[in-house]
Amino acid sequence: MTISNGLRVMAAVWGVAAMAQTGAALKPLTVSANHRFLQTSDGKPFFWLGDTAWKLFQQLDRAETQRYLDDRQSKGYTVIQCMVLHTGGDKAFNGAVALAGGDPGRPVVTPGNDLDKPGEYDYWDHVDWVIDQAAARGIYVGMVASWGSIAQRGALNMKNVESYSRFLAERYKGKANIVWMTGGDTYGNRNTEVWQAMGRTLKSVDPGHLVTYHPFGRTRSATWFHNEAWLDFNMFQSGHRRYDQDTEPGAKGEDNWKYVQEDYAMTPVKPTVDGEPSYEGIPQGLHDAKQPKWQAEDCRRYAYWAVFAGAFGHTYGSNGVMQMFKGPKVGSYGNTMVWSDAIQQAGAGQMQYVKKLILARPFFERIPDQGLVAGENGEKYDRVIATRGQSYALLYIYTGKPFKVQMGRITGRTVRAAWYSPKDGKWTAIGDFANNGVREFTPPGTPGNGNDWVLVLDDKSKNYPQP
Repeated sequence: MTISNGLRVMAAVWGVAAMAQTGAALKPLTVSANHRFLQTSDGKPFFWLGDTAWKLFQQLDRAETQRYLDDRQSKGYTVIQCMVLHTGGDKAFNGAVALAGGDPGRPVVTPGNDLDKPGEYDYWDHVDWVIDQAAARGIYVGMVASWGSIAQRGALNMKNVESYSRFLAERYKGKANIVWMTGGDTYGNRNTEVWQAMGRTLKSVDPGHLVTYHPFGRTRSATWFHNEAWLDFNMFQSGHRRYDQDTEPGAKGEDNWKYVQEDYAMTPVKPTVDGEPSYEGIPQGLHDAKQPKWQAEDCRRYAYWAVFAGAFGHTYGSNGVMQMFKGPKVGSYGNTMVWSDAIQQAGAGQMQYVKKLILARPFFERIPDQGLVAGENGEKYDRVIATRGQSYALLYIYTGKPFKVQMGRITGRTVRAAWYSPKDGKWTAIGDFANNGVREFTPPGTPGNGNDWVLVLDDKSKNYPQP
């Protein structure tokens, strides 16, 4: 990588807050000293802006992969979440099979990796190539070792899980841009011993990479594995249901911030992230294609709610991209949008603004603080979610309704206030105010769902830049 290319790649990934990383190779990720965030191994802030590209390894050829990764780099994504194995019968674009007889204990590895020589370029060569292409663009790969359904039907089991996990760990422990995920859209109390063995093996053979667990919809890794030494950070899947569709005991509906609160309160302290909220363009409730589809504003709401509640980043998803749909028939969950069009959906491009905002202020000191909201807070869509550092505060409102702020919870005699738009990153100055008492703020525009804004309050003396 040349110095000029390094500048371009790193600036796209981490922004101004991480420019010290410029020109260097990607560093492995570690947990921050306060156990709330991720950072690179040399101590630089890392904001997890993920995209679910579950079938990237299986669906796209080399040119298509480069097009996809170029797009996600241009939109500021830092992590791509992929399934290493989806069904057990997985094949790369050239027909190379991943496993012999669908057995995870028997990966098919051939000598050489020349794409132009018949029989040389195997499935694992392609996985290698994709990971390296992501690294060249400053992107990490969240590797779901096996989708949960493979364990549920017994193909991944206690006889082969350790050998398969060891194969993965040994093959990829030299690649800096890897994060391991066990599970794969499944409950942790099903095939528990398999996921425990996978986590232990990955961590013992490859201690230089982080390991987490990707759970089933509306569940948390912390429920089953929080105290496990191999689990470096928690992940939850807030899922795809509306409030009225989520009726099970303990239902949180669309309030993904509640999952963050639960994880945040646990000991030992571990970072947490929403690894799968509602996807843009997927039916509400998931399984009925006649239902309304989640839109860009919903994706923004999930991102700001989770991050401001204390998550270390956020994962976005698109119905067309997560399955890398190519047509011509209707895809899963009623999808008709091919991946190459879906990458341009509005929400996909808007996710970068939450990353830019967070990286524009001191990173590691940030905490959730609902004490910033004065008076009675709203419920559901009207709720204000607040976070702050020592000298700045950020408050998000989805509906654009006025709300009151308890001043004096950050440093400085004078506070500089501005509105920040999650839609386009636009910055609108409000003015300077004394840092005491209660003050009401009225967002721009007409109140209503999707008229979302972030109120930014800065200690004026710090002279922080706009994102």
